[in-house]
Amino acid sequence: MKNNNKVRWGILGCGSVTELKSGPAYQNTEGFEVVAVMRRNKEKAADYAKRHKVPKFYTNAEDLIADREVDAVYIATPPDSHKYYALKVAEAGKPCCVEKPMAPNYLDSLEIQKAFSDKNLPLFIAYYRRSLPRFLQIKQWLDEGAIGEVRHIRWHLSKPPHDLDLSGADNWRTNANIAPGGYFDDLASHGIDLFVFLLGEIKEANGITTNQMGLYSAKDSILGQWLHMNGITGSGSWNFGCHQREDKVEIYGSQGKIMFSVFDEAPIILINDQGEQKLEIENPKHIQKFHVANIKEHLLGKGLHPSLGASGLHTSWVMDRILGTL
Repeated sequence: MKNNNKVRWGILGCGSVTELKSGPAYQNTEGFEVVAVMRRNKEKAADYAKRHKVPKFYTNAEDLIADREVDAVYIATPPDSHKYYALKVAEAGKPCCVEKPMAPNYLDSLEIQKAFSDKNLPLFIAYYRRSLPRFLQIKQWLDEGAIGEVRHIRWHLSKPPHDLDLSGADNWRTNANIAPGGYFDDLASHGIDLFVFLLGEIKEANGITTNQMGLYSAKDSILGQWLHMNGITGSGSWNFGCHQREDKVEIYGSQGKIMFSVFDEAPIILINDQGEQKLEIENPKHIQKFHVANIKEHLLGKGLHPSLGASGLHTSWVMDRILGTL
């Protein structure tokens, strides 16, 4: 898998997520290099490769996957193509990182996970919040018992429709065939996966879903509730037609509470008998930096990555249970 102690990556799909969030993180991680990218539009693929100084570009995914100079593959395409490409990567016997959500539904995610598990191949899911320092600090507070016994977690996320929603233009995030839950699939998956990381796996989940605005085919309003294996309860509300954006999480304990945002770089706040502690912890410029660094440690056998196929599969299961599709 390695050439001169380097892992050579190929990226399938070089859209906006790879411009700043992820692509440079792979290029800047010592021991990693991006040697090929793929996009169906030849001009856009060539432009990306030129701007990011990537030696090769393809317009066909199978060609990139089969390239002997590509050791591992990062799939950064819309979720409806994740299963098809991931199964091809597994067949080629190469490690893979799949963008979140893992797939549009649990059953597709299960097929992906099984393909890599059967071949004992590393499979990572790009739930990078599990690796970010701000959330590791929250986990440290919880593990230290800073709020006593955790009782409940609550999240509200809302935002107004933007111009793309109002225009009716094509958008995979609001196309029910690709993202049945709409922005819930794209955004809530980050939070739910993070809550599992912080508080443990979920054994029960259900929800109510509807489309209030009628702007697109996917759902735009979701309510969910769940129960963690350890007895902690959880609830969430996600509405994408409200008048203003709000992103607020509260974790209630027997001796205090923690408040934070999933997406905003707002302070993380701890309130307990010792008073209030407020910390500002910035995210890195390339937000997948620590996630990618942890991939390297995992591949070198120096650590276990916090976001693997099994945990991504569990998040898919919880999402489908809230959406009522499983």
